[in-house]
Amino acid sequence: QELTDSLINLLTKESSEDDTVTDELNQYSPPMGRADARKAVSEYYSRLYNYNVSEDHITLTLGATEAVATALRTVGRPGDKVVIFEPFHELYSSQCEIFYLNPEYVTLKPNKEKNEWDYDSDELKDAIKGAKAIILNTPHNPTGKVFDQSELKQVVDLCLEEEDCYIITDEIYEHMTYPDDNGTQRKHLLIPEVFPEAAHRTLVCNSIGKSASATGWRLGWCLHPPALSSLYRGVHDQLVAMAPHPMQYASLAYLNLPTEYFRETLSSRYINRIRKLADALKSIGFGVILPEGSYYLFVDFECVKELKGLSPTDAAMYLLEEVGVASVPGDNFYGKSDEGKKYLRFAACRSDTDIDNAILRLKEKLHPVMM
Repeated sequence: QELTDSLINLLTKESSEDDTVTDELNQYSPPMGRADARKAVSEYYSRLYNYNVSEDHITLTLGATEAVATALRTVGRPGDKVVIFEPFHELYSSQCEIFYLNPEYVTLKPNKEKNEWDYDSDELKDAIKGAKAIILNTPHNPTGKVFDQSELKQVVDLCLEEEDCYIITDEIYEHMTYPDDNGTQRKHLLIPEVFPEAAHRTLVCNSIGKSASATGWRLGWCLHPPALSSLYRGVHDQLVAMAPHPMQYASLAYLNLPTEYFRETLSSRYINRIRKLADALKSIGFGVILPEGSYYLFVDFECVKELKGLSPTDAAMYLLEEVGVASVPGDNFYGKSDEGKKYLRFAACRSDTDIDNAILRLKEKLHPVMM
């Protein structure tokens, strides 16, 4: 509230002969973003990842959505191939289409023995041949997969084998990672820090939207290689001119929060909600793989009596109209495979009260298929 009040005061305070405060935040910022906010992003990576990046190679963006779009336009040209893991955030393929890029998909599939989502290494290897970029979202929406070091190393090695293939990351759930079955806390890895040999090929996209529960602020950033900084900023300037100036200023409060907020609060904020929703879904027949990160449950509805045989859209509409619980059809997240025809995505980011009410409705109206 203190931050909100101070921001409102700065936005509404009028200058007078006795008052030299201007309405700075109502005006344009530099296209690449305020210097103090870019410095705060730089210090954020130094503090949390021990990774040093100059503010000269950071651009503040209109959320991570624009950060990724600008990255695609910076490195890609019409006809270039871009590799995307599916299921995927639907904007990735849409952005490729806008820029006349050709998406090629690598399918994540459930490994029920390991209780995790895996991909076929040969499929990835074939997809990256001749590609201009790969979009890597980890922690992943919608599956909750957190790519581990060996998986990231394979991506890095394959991209470096290509003459000019870039890694574009989407890291908006970076601090939402959870313990594995042995109780060991999973960790999000920053590619240019862990694999410095790939720093010149990596564009790191991020935002405050999820971690600050402020998706409407539309404030993100990109860490771009020095050789691409001028081009990236030129594309960004033509697409959106700048990120919202008041939100750039407000982000200073977020970026300077105590380290414990990022390393402890965010990693524990959603875990109980995820687990109790997962338990409830399992009890009524949904197939559930617990997410390793983010706050989504991407679940198989084939063994739910009332949903069996329905399309994902019809299943989602049934839940909305007959049960009073919203979900997203699984086929919305696929571009190649028909795997999505049996999935729905639930989000556990609502309040405990909302989650509890949803669970009551689901248990009242849905039942498992009797085997």
